[in-house]
Amino acid sequence: MTGFISLLRKSIAGLDRYLGFLLISWLVVMAALPLLRRVFGEQVFLQGLALVVLFQVLFILQVLYRAWGWWSLLRMAVGVVLLVWIAAAIVIRSGLPFGSYQFTSLLQPQVMGVPFLIPFMWLMMLPPAWAVAKLITRKVNGCLARPLFIITSALAFTAWDLYLDPQMVLWGVWKWSPPGGYFGIPWMSLLGWLLVSGLISVGISPKRLPGGLLVVVYALTWLVEFISLVVFWGLPGPGLVGFLVMGGMLLCAALIT
Repeated sequence: MTGFISLLRKSIAGLDRYLGFLLISWLVVMAALPLLRRVFGEQVFLQGLALVVLFQVLFILQVLYRAWGWWSLLRMAVGVVLLVWIAAAIVIRSGLPFGSYQFTSLLQPQVMGVPFLIPFMWLMMLPPAWAVAKLITRKVNGCLARPLFIITSALAFTAWDLYLDPQMVLWGVWKWSPPGGYFGIPWMSLLGWLLVSGLISVGISPKRLPGGLLVVVYALTWLVEFISLVVFWGLPGPGLVGFLVMGGMLLCAALIT
């Protein structure tokens, strides 16, 4: 536990001005989303949501660029964006593997019915999930190391969806037909998130993850999302479940580190 806290503290203390600006901008805009919707309306709120994704993606890409260089970064980013877009395009036409849902017209632009922003939302949270999974599985060796990393990555990433899906339905970004058992979200959707994120992790096969700052992003997302859902969005159920599951992933990483 002490090593985990030290890792986060050193990572934050080592931020330069550019990364610090991106991190603070991301947090400020994310925290301001409820106010933007209430005071300025839906359009400004959606622009704020796009800014949240932009700042977080830029932060993640900059961190990974410093660890990997351009080629590995480009391969990962393009791979994630294309694979997520393909998966989303298949889902809205077949219902597999997430269940029957459709994106509304709120998020624009869209390509074949998939909002341009959606693949980048995966890009902004998959690397933090990989970093958490790396900490949890760091002591596993041999033939089990890779499968356990993939499974743990999928769990860490899907834990975030416990926050995200109910929010997106509340905001009218996508809708399910019919609604399901997890606060209106079909349980099949969670299985889809596990499957697709696991397959993407297999395809990308990330290595040399700069764990500290990526874990900081995961931890901050966990905390800010909890406060937002419970205090501002009126979603205490998903807020509590997401808090416990994402927090459980962080606790596992902290106990092993």
